[in-house]
Amino acid sequence: MLRFLTAGESHGPCLTAIIEGLPAGLAVRADEVNGALSRRQAGYGRGGRQAIERDQVRFTGGLDGEWTTGAPLALVIDNRDWENWRERAVPAWTRPRPGHADWAGSVKYGLSDLRQVAERASARETAARVAVGAVVASLLAAVGVRLGSYVEAIGGEQAALAGMPLAERLALALASDVSCPDEQAAARMRARIDQARAEGDSLGGRVALVGLDVPVGLGSYVQWDRRLDARIAAAIVSIPAVKGVEIGPAFANTDLPGTLVHDAFYPASPYPERQTNRAGGIEGGVSNGQPIVVRAAVKPIPTTVTPQNSVDLATGQAAVTEYQRSDVCAVPAAAVVGEAMLAWVLAEALLERYGGDDLATLQRRVADDRA
Repeated sequence: MLRFLTAGESHGPCLTAIIEGLPAGLAVRADEVNGALSRRQAGYGRGGRQAIERDQVRFTGGLDGEWTTGAPLALVIDNRDWENWRERAVPAWTRPRPGHADWAGSVKYGLSDLRQVAERASARETAARVAVGAVVASLLAAVGVRLGSYVEAIGGEQAALAGMPLAERLALALASDVSCPDEQAAARMRARIDQARAEGDSLGGRVALVGLDVPVGLGSYVQWDRRLDARIAAAIVSIPAVKGVEIGPAFANTDLPGTLVHDAFYPASPYPERQTNRAGGIEGGVSNGQPIVVRAAVKPIPTTVTPQNSVDLATGQAAVTEYQRSDVCAVPAAAVVGEAMLAWVLAEALLERYGGDDLATLQRRVADDRA
């Protein structure tokens, strides 16, 4: 059983994660994890916090050198901004931001200071998830599975990607500061972000998450909570600001008849082949060997320079929100976080199907199944 937990607050001393269930013998390299953390911090439209933090991972348990031992893997990411906050007297936050966890969290946990909600609800927590995702991405890579992500839209500016192979999209996205494979669209996205910054507003968008060379048979149709698409959807919607998910072109499929939606089979060896992938790589809750393609809708960040109507919970009177340092657009970062969460679900399902307490056993079982 593969599982992880994170702990830590946005302006606390550090973020921590523990991964249990990794097979022994997996190489876990800090530079690879730090590369993923750097991708999360980068991106056009990010705010001042990213100029302070230089996220680096420290492993504090579960490794012998750089090799997993089968014990829980513990990792830490220090918050450099903690030094700027630890001695600061911060007045209680009492004006909930529309679209944030402030209001609902304060009611749920009986907290009068909304900062106590925001500290844990903050998307800063996703740095720990990206580190976890980078670790399990190494596990997936060890059996030939590749992962990537890209941005399809920001602020209504759409990328033109028809006919571009997925592998090319992923490669071009890595070279883009908005993670968009279409440079003309990327230029429009930057201009749109600049406009939103000048207007004191924020922007959302749409990201695509991709798994290539995923084995057939991950997930199951026998129970609702074992379906691979259901698990992926839950993991992606757990990301702050993500409000919708589709597997393949799911919403576009609703406008078409079944004969134009379902991916026909054609003779080939060792498996029949497809000429389309409108199922997004999953049928009946089970991976079908085609690329897994997931899209997520990322709403605009709720913290804006322009005040929004609110209520001061301390007085019950009408008020406006107070600006807290934030990004204008975090859609490229959300793509990296989504990629990490997709990696997690696929790694979890991979170990469920093939087992193996050591990497060599897992690799042998996957190779035998693919032969």
